[in-house]
Amino acid sequence: MTLRRRLLLAASIILFVFLGLTGLVLDRAYTHSAEQAVRERLRGQVFVMLAAADFDEQQQHLSVDEPLPDPKLSSPQSGLYAGIYAASGSLVWKSPSALGLGLPRSAHAEIAQWHFAQLQDEQGNPYFSMSFVAAWETAQGRLSRYVFQVLEDYTLFNRQVSGFRNELWGWLLGVTVMLLLAQAVILAWSLKPLRKVAVDLDRVKAGDADRLQEDYPGEISALTASINTFVDSERSRRDRYRNTLADLAHSLKTPLAVLKTGIDASDRNHDQSMHEQLDRMTQIVDYQLQRASATGRSSLGASVPLLENIERLINTLTKVHADKGIRCDIDIDAELQFPGEEGDLLEMAGNLLENAYKWSQGNIRVSAGIHAVSSDRKLLELRVEDDGKGIPQARRTEVLQRGKRADENVSGHGIGLAVVEEIVSVYGGSFAIDDSQDLGGACMLVSIPVA
Repeated sequence: MTLRRRLLLAASIILFVFLGLTGLVLDRAYTHSAEQAVRERLRGQVFVMLAAADFDEQQQHLSVDEPLPDPKLSSPQSGLYAGIYAASGSLVWKSPSALGLGLPRSAHAEIAQWHFAQLQDEQGNPYFSMSFVAAWETAQGRLSRYVFQVLEDYTLFNRQVSGFRNELWGWLLGVTVMLLLAQAVILAWSLKPLRKVAVDLDRVKAGDADRLQEDYPGEISALTASINTFVDSERSRRDRYRNTLADLAHSLKTPLAVLKTGIDASDRNHDQSMHEQLDRMTQIVDYQLQRASATGRSSLGASVPLLENIERLINTLTKVHADKGIRCDIDIDAELQFPGEEGDLLEMAGNLLENAYKWSQGNIRVSAGIHAVSSDRKLLELRVEDDGKGIPQARRTEVLQRGKRADENVSGHGIGLAVVEEIVSVYGGSFAIDDSQDLGGACMLVSIPVA
């Protein structure tokens, strides 16, 4: 997972949790406030009933004279209902809005105490109920206890809360989307320097730039400066290494050539052993120099075009072996790149092609392509085939050893294929010898990871 996705995911989770908790808190606060408003509203209705209540003409029961203080009490099934109950529990008066309804009655019976509750009627319909028990003095001077009760349909409250919730969560959802978009834009802007570093690194790897640019934010300038130092150090080390190898080659080959010339001028029979040792020293020097010259894949090095370099080698070898009239077919995409140093490619492919030209009877085929091993691993496969005698199965391991040749009668030091295997191993690849199915000779297969 990329750094941007991690930050966006973490920030999104925190945002959803925060806004979710905020919504729950606001929802609970509004519900409590709405319920408190119902409580106070019903309490006010009870006060109005207490003020408007009086005994009827017979002085037997309390009643509330028309017009009622709240118009809803006069409208049938308006959602607001009122009633007065005697101490025995019998209904002595109810509002016109309650006609035809079996409203629930509060069981509270403490004098001068308020009682707020949620009640249900026989059909299970919920109501808010506010009741108050009052001691009323009759004309005869006796105190009678009456329960004043006002009910409100819970559906009205539920509709109000549901409307608020829909609006609340709708706004929160909209705010969440806006914040997520703003967050994505901010992250994209904040991480732009890191993406620039990645792009500049790709340009350095492709050889389009020598160093990373210097205009980075302070937080990553130390990192980019270290990378530039590493790039410069690697190039300097590689140049010193190559110069040292060139100096070593000149220092060793010149004295060896002088020794060989001096031995050739002397008695050959007497100095045959010296000839053999001198040839062996020359072979060892050549092998070690070619082996050391394999710089391998550099994470900050340029890739090189494969077809162009292969064609250069083939043109040269075709001229060298013009007397054999060899035809070389090439099947390589022009866009294909070798993921390493040009010197390594020329050394490796040169040895393979030279071996093919040496043994070929007239036909050589060179092909290359990308082979996907898995979703995240790909190989560059270079195949060189000829129509020669091939290499027997039993000798394929042997010819990869330094100084071993498939045919001792053929000139050479026997180090070419060993050098190829060394270079391929430096790149983490593999080198195999097989039979050519089409040409009948040997098939040299090089596989190097590219991804």
